[in-house]
Amino acid sequence: MPEYERAYLNDTFLHTGLGIGIIGLAARTLHASGWSYRLMSMNPWLVMGVSLAVSLGTMYGTFNTHPDNYVQKYALWTGFNLAQAAVLSPLMFMSPAILARAGLYTIGMMGSIAFVGATAKQEKYLYLGGPLLAGVCIVALSGFAPLVLPATAARTLMWSENIWLYGGLAVFGGFTLYDVQKILHHARMAERGLVRKDVVNESVSLELDFINIFVRMVQILDATDSSRLIHMFSTVSFECEFSHLLDLDTLTHSPIPEPISIQASTPRP
Repeated sequence: MPEYERAYLNDTFLHTGLGIGIIGLAARTLHASGWSYRLMSMNPWLVMGVSLAVSLGTMYGTFNTHPDNYVQKYALWTGFNLAQAAVLSPLMFMSPAILARAGLYTIGMMGSIAFVGATAKQEKYLYLGGPLLAGVCIVALSGFAPLVLPATAARTLMWSENIWLYGGLAVFGGFTLYDVQKILHHARMAERGLVRKDVVNESVSLELDFINIFVRMVQILDATDSSRLIHMFSTVSFECEFSHLLDLDTLTHSPIPEPISIQASTPRP
């Protein structure tokens, strides 16, 4: 791996870890202030609408802010992380031991997949973007089944929960592989001067991959009925879908360098 690719990838991982740290600290602070209790008592459709609006607004603003505008860029990025923390704060009801194990398993899963993506051939897994978007749409919609299906449809609810849980693990594991290859692709384009370097934007996708894998690990380890939490966290799946839609737009509309015209020199008389 060339040095510029390694440096770009390491900077992205650094921002991803910083973002996850901000989310964790903010979620803990909000939970201690009683926010989680108020959030769980709110109308679920209101929570979904407001959280999507704030999260997608700050995400879109982050993506469209020039990296040289540090203050606005990092302010919007911090706002995005705080919006995630506000939605994820009910996770603090879980046992700290479960949260720690889920975090360790998530790091192990994403780390191993990222290693595969970083050492594979260039652009080998970028074709996965389209199928993964279709998969995350199905996973996100299955998360809203408890809101629209009656409680008597127990078998349907069970299947929708399994799709959200295990299908989501597969989809976001695939997104981790895709994102690492996309980051390296952007590093090569930035080295040639085709796009600007922007590790903050790159880190957002990896943060959403981490969150979506983490909440599913928590539910697997908790082994209790937490359907109330599923539809809340499925909004994060929609945010991930929106994020990767922007990534696909970047890849499919990448600027092409203009051909350099070489003029033949005429010999002097």
